[in-house]
Amino acid sequence: MDLLSCLKERMVLMNFHIPELVVSAGSPEEAEKLLAAGADAVTVGDGRYALRVPGNFSMPMITDVGRIAHGQGKKVYVALNALLHQEELNGLDEYVRQLAQSKVDAVVFGDPAVLVAVQKTAPGLKRHWSTETTSTNWRTVNFWARKGASRAILARELSLEEVIGVKQQSRIPVQVQVHGMTCIFHSKRPLVSNYLHILGKGDSKQEQLMVLKENTRSGQHYPIIEDHNGTHVMSHEDICMLEHLGVLIENGIDSFYIEALGKPLSYNCQVVSVYRQAIDCLAKNPQAALDPALLDAINAVQPTERPLGTGFYFREQVY
Repeated sequence: MDLLSCLKERMVLMNFHIPELVVSAGSPEEAEKLLAAGADAVTVGDGRYALRVPGNFSMPMITDVGRIAHGQGKKVYVALNALLHQEELNGLDEYVRQLAQSKVDAVVFGDPAVLVAVQKTAPGLKRHWSTETTSTNWRTVNFWARKGASRAILARELSLEEVIGVKQQSRIPVQVQVHGMTCIFHSKRPLVSNYLHILGKGDSKQEQLMVLKENTRSGQHYPIIEDHNGTHVMSHEDICMLEHLGVLIENGIDSFYIEALGKPLSYNCQVVSVYRQAIDCLAKNPQAALDPALLDAINAVQPTERPLGTGFYFREQVY
């Protein structure tokens, strides 16, 4: 047997680093069930400071989730990933202090104002940097690492090759999204409310999901979500990197994120369970073939109006 073959055989026998599996949760009850399904950590948030979280968490709710997660040796992260305006800085320091007292494991931030608040009031609290659109190269990642970030959540617009390139040069662990919808447009303006007002419906609440239709691409519908932080237009498809987890594991990606927004709990628990099984299997041999039953389990619960895809991992970003 030649040297290359020996090295390949040895790699197969090695246990690779097992990436953390993170999922967003909409309530303490959801968090408990998602953790039981196999998640290693849940991301939660307060709508004042968090963008596109499935539920609005008060401090007692966050404390409750922390108790549940830590009781299982797992983690809870709190999203403070909104771009904050002047008035939203009032109370931020106290909120961060309370998070630290609740013993959350990290905050997810994009705005430097959050970083300053953490450094001032809770310097021991870990910080996961997530700007969503500008975390696209290793130099920027390492800049924020020097500022105190302990993890980089990479942009969804990166190709697989670019993700691997950032990981190779990064001084801190990196996280990528492997499943769920993504945001493709955000405006601080309440565009849905404005539209309803033009239609003469005044301030009536959005009673059903609204979508944008792509005239030049038949069948592509983009969900629209409006909340405290404005309007968000979401992708027409759900990322599903289940069949490509082995490559990510083999290249040392540290954390996988599942976006639970817009899906029922039963769906999210099924998805978390499937990814848990796949990760545990591939950590022993990233080049192993994926059990077809796992992909079948995803397809069985996938909404017919939401096709599965791989985002920009294998295609060029088009503006």
